[in-house]
Amino acid sequence: MSPLLEKIYDLQDIHTISKHEQIVLGIIEAIDSGVLNVGDKLPSINEMVAEIGYARKTFVKAYTELKERGLVESKNLKGYYIISKETKVTLKVALILFAFHSFQEDFYNTFRKELGKKYHIDIFFHHNNLTLFKTIMDNISRKYGMYVIAPIQEKSIPTLLKKIPSDRLLLVDRFLKMPNDYSYIAQEFEEITYAKLVELAPSIKKYDTFVLFFKEDTDLPPDILRAFNRFIKDYDVNGKVVENYEANILKKGTVYFSISDTYLWQVLKDARKMEYRIGSDIGILAHDDNIVKEIAFGGITTISTDFEIMAKRAASFVKERNHTQEIIPTYLRQRNSL
Repeated sequence: MSPLLEKIYDLQDIHTISKHEQIVLGIIEAIDSGVLNVGDKLPSINEMVAEIGYARKTFVKAYTELKERGLVESKNLKGYYIISKETKVTLKVALILFAFHSFQEDFYNTFRKELGKKYHIDIFFHHNNLTLFKTIMDNISRKYGMYVIAPIQEKSIPTLLKKIPSDRLLLVDRFLKMPNDYSYIAQEFEEITYAKLVELAPSIKKYDTFVLFFKEDTDLPPDILRAFNRFIKDYDVNGKVVENYEANILKKGTVYFSISDTYLWQVLKDARKMEYRIGSDIGILAHDDNIVKEIAFGGITTISTDFEIMAKRAASFVKERNHTQEIIPTYLRQRNSL
């Protein structure tokens, strides 16, 4: 009898564990003791059935759990292979985000903390690039027990994501229409941005012009552009959209709305250089709150969802796998800049 089968048989007398748990724990013990090493091939499911005598579905379930933990990888027509010795990991999670912006860093840090050390997280960034997104999906397919994905809002993406079972996929950040059995924890942009601009209308109308920095074909949500255009029309505001920030573009009597932190820092830098008083000479509105925006220049006014709440909800889904469809609230934090 092989050392691996001995490890599995040694657990048969423990009546508090199920048959599939016996297989999983036996293989884990074989990895921990050095009987199995990275690159070693496991017996096929048919071989396991013949040797041990349990139902085929028992071994399928056991091998699936080992894959979800990131210990085993199945190679088409070649079998199952050990790919990791990190046996303390309960589940291997793929986290796919747009980019490592400050607010997504807040999401990751909270998500990591909530899951704890027993969950292994690999993080990927697609930068709203469709080709890169598809490449990432191809590379991680069937290698993780759970997928937490900030999707590109493009018509071909749902077909791609539906290859992942609904109980293993959570969509975060951006809403994407999927079959009802799929879960999401997202933020809404158009209606909530419009509503918050309406709240700010008295402050915005104190200025001559309202400028939105927005460039299409980027990861900026087009819903915000639609909300901006609706607002300036409905409230008779002199507004315009600027694609790129240029040095010395700032003009007194203007409110600048920046979704991108890159543009925001450039506005703040030039405002200081030109000795403009923020909150009087020019107004500033930003998207996605963080501690720097809370304290810089007496505070920057923001429209932002709570990414810590989103991350906590996402971690809960990964651990409990309860179907959820939730839009996280968005808040207006009015400060010195507007």
